[in-house]
Amino acid sequence: MDLHRRTVLQGLGGTALAAATGLWPRAALAVRAGSAEALAAELLGTLDEAQRAELAFPWNHVDGDRGLLRARVSANWNVTRPSVDSDFFTADQRASIRAIYEALIDPGWHERYDRKQQDDAGGWGRHQSIAFFGDPADGPFQYVMTGRHMTLRAGAQADPRIAFGGPIFYGHATGTWWSGSFVERAQHPGNVFFHQAVAATELHDLLDGDQRQRALVGEVPEESDIRFSAAGARRGLPLAELTPDQLEEAGRLIEILVEPFREEDRAQVRSALTAQGGLRASSLSFFEPWYRRGDALWDSFRLEGPSLTWHFRGDPHVHVWAHVARESEVPFNSIAIER
Repeated sequence: MDLHRRTVLQGLGGTALAAATGLWPRAALAVRAGSAEALAAELLGTLDEAQRAELAFPWNHVDGDRGLLRARVSANWNVTRPSVDSDFFTADQRASIRAIYEALIDPGWHERYDRKQQDDAGGWGRHQSIAFFGDPADGPFQYVMTGRHMTLRAGAQADPRIAFGGPIFYGHATGTWWSGSFVERAQHPGNVFFHQAVAATELHDLLDGDQRQRALVGEVPEESDIRFSAAGARRGLPLAELTPDQLEEAGRLIEILVEPFREEDRAQVRSALTAQGGLRASSLSFFEPWYRRGDALWDSFRLEGPSLTWHFRGDPHVHVWAHVARESEVPFNSIAIER
């Protein structure tokens, strides 16, 4: 194992992480030229009056039906009505939206994210929408992009307590959305996110019999309920009880979960975990109803901490809900599917 990876994993597991926090910023990350935030601010400046009326909202805008809109997350929703690929936007604006999208995703994941967009929505920009909250000139500011199996945010600096700027969603159904084929085969061939379940299974297989039994949960929580649990209510196996080798594997799982996203967001996840006391303050659950459906892999698991929830559902296809913060009292607003 290389020295950098060992430092990361040891730190995530316990008090050594506190000594390494200089690697992972605790406070707001500075907006840099070419960042997703800078590009979003530039895009906002190009909107005409009619576009602003549709897309731009005050920071604390509360929708009459949907609540605090900037904090909302769903498996399938549109934050505003205009579709990115429509003539509501100019060609230059569509190019800017694409640039923001690419800035939010790790470059090594661009092809995989585009592949999932093709399967989930018929291509990038189709059935996807954007919104702006706040004013980058004089206050907090966030940009949100939504669609089927996607909620992405630019503007984590607006509230540095919250990784990604708020709860996010990612998923993939390899059967195209128009075909109605939602049930994936064993091993989930072609699913760009299912390797995360493979990594969770590898951690499960390191557990002893008693640990596996305590990690097994029969009642699956509502997947969209990723509010932070009270300390005494967290289910599953406390990670504080893992051996060093097991805890190292749990750290590897975290790194695999955050891998698709830009380094700034990965850093905020790590920093938030530090503030919570590291992975040792968290727990891990595997959900019995989705146990090894024909492929010897766990199709559903959940990590929970004082202000951490990462819920992976792999059946009939992948849904992943993630919410990570430095403290538990932060805005949150979710619904399973908004039609």
